[in-house]
Amino acid sequence: MTIIGVPKETKAGEHRVGLTPAAAGELVRRGHSVVIEKGAGVGSGFNDDEYALRGATLVTADDAWTECDVVVKVKEPISPEYRFLSSRTAVFSYLHLAAEPALTGALLEAGTTALAYETVLSATGTLPLLAPMSAIAGRVCVQAAATLLYAQAGGSGVLLAPVGGVARGRVVVIGGGVVGANAAAAAAGLGARVTVFDASVERLLVLQQTLAANVTLEAALEERIHSEVTTADVVVGAVLIPGAKASHVVSEDTVREMRPGSVICDVAIDQGGCVETSRPTTHDCPSYQFAGVTHYAVTNMPAAVPRTSTQALVNATLPFVRLLADEGIDNAVHDDRFNGALNVRGGQIIHPAVQSA
Repeated sequence: MTIIGVPKETKAGEHRVGLTPAAAGELVRRGHSVVIEKGAGVGSGFNDDEYALRGATLVTADDAWTECDVVVKVKEPISPEYRFLSSRTAVFSYLHLAAEPALTGALLEAGTTALAYETVLSATGTLPLLAPMSAIAGRVCVQAAATLLYAQAGGSGVLLAPVGGVARGRVVVIGGGVVGANAAAAAAGLGARVTVFDASVERLLVLQQTLAANVTLEAALEERIHSEVTTADVVVGAVLIPGAKASHVVSEDTVREMRPGSVICDVAIDQGGCVETSRPTTHDCPSYQFAGVTHYAVTNMPAAVPRTSTQALVNATLPFVRLLADEGIDNAVHDDRFNGALNVRGGQIIHPAVQSA
């Protein structure tokens, strides 16, 4: 039997939870034990009784961390939680260690086994545990940007949707992965003029088959990116190198050339950001202005819609949690289905991209 702990998320503005009641019930039926902190699911619309009815045990925060073999979370542990880290308990969550040196150090010092959702790599080269939240982040950031363009929010007063006789709003998406594709679809759905840049011609060909006619697809050439960004109403940064710190594809000088009141949504902020002027923000204070340009760089954008996000995330993570529980940590970390997941173990950094960062 494996004991799975589910603490309440403590990151600012975070209302998701690591397991739904149904997922907890499935683990219990397989002979495992689930201990969940009281109130952990409330932000996602799941009350304590729903967990208890399915056999989960309601506990304190301390017990959710320490009385288990595996902690299943959504976001990375934050500094008040470092005291719970130990060599006895593994952590399975989003970690983004390339941009979190303090957390990396705490995991190393504690000897914790740390497995990251965002670096699990499928046999086909996709990121199955990053994809659902990336899809939601791409949609959420465009909704946020449309609101931040309002004059009352300090924006340029541009409506992304087309109106007869008026030029439609312009959205530039840098990166054509899951975030970028969903951001482009959302912006195109509003009727904006959308340009997507990606370094892979193969990826652009795939997007050509799925995105609307008001989306232009271009190879990621520095000169073209600069030209489009400086005239855009909204720029979405969606660059991703699995496990690695994001590189800056939009410089401070380029930001300074953008029109006042335009908006940057840096979805790569979890990995350090792909816009030089970005810094992490929270849902409590989601945006700020630099050189007259509004920056939206919330590190947990999907937490804005926690009910949907929790369900989508757990649908993806449950098979892996089940594997951890059924096979045990020592066996699971060597299973091909966990390829790329192991970031830190036994006081050593295992993932090469995290080592490099």
